[in-house]
Amino acid sequence: MKNFSWLLVALLVFLIGAPIADDLGLMSAPFTRAVMFSWLVTVGVWSLRGFGAYFRFGLVFAVAGIVLNVLAANFSPSIYAYGSMAAIVGFLFLAIWCTLKQVVFSDEVSTNRLVGAISLYLMLGVLWAVSYAAVEMMNPGSFDGVATIGPLGWSSDWLYFSFVTMTTLGYGDIGPISAVARALAYMQALFGQFYIAILVAGLVSTYISDRNRP
Repeated sequence: MKNFSWLLVALLVFLIGAPIADDLGLMSAPFTRAVMFSWLVTVGVWSLRGFGAYFRFGLVFAVAGIVLNVLAANFSPSIYAYGSMAAIVGFLFLAIWCTLKQVVFSDEVSTNRLVGAISLYLMLGVLWAVSYAAVEMMNPGSFDGVATIGPLGWSSDWLYFSFVTMTTLGYGDIGPISAVARALAYMQALFGQFYIAILVAGLVSTYISDRNRP
């Protein structure tokens, strides 16, 4: 069983740090965006070091994401922004797959497995947030109520909308307009309900049963 502690730390720092940076006006600087995403992939890939070939692929995505983020922060062509998003999405897919294998198919029930389940949930929320940002970049006006779009189409609003959608809170201050945006939103809402109801509830109940077993 691999250790998911560093991955969870990287995700929490990213999810807490990005909104704070936005409120302080720091996310308007392309350099801050590059630092935030570089932190996520750098610390996140360290959690994959026990996965053999997956770790090497993770390193490729991490290095590509960092380099492209730096280029996007210093040069105007949007190709660097799209490239950095693609690298981050690739890394997230890889990390999600590795974590899913450990959380779902492992026979061991432990605190670390629960940490992996939490990390998996948070990574999927970040993945959807990046997807929403990419949709808005490719088709401006796909969302209503996102008033603080930063450089290269990124804002912590995407994280907010992603997790509000996944938990089905539905405040209504941000709404999908285009068909693709709406499809992403309802798929995320469905996933959020099934994830909590099936995977997390099953893991927690099994963990408690094992601890109470004589």
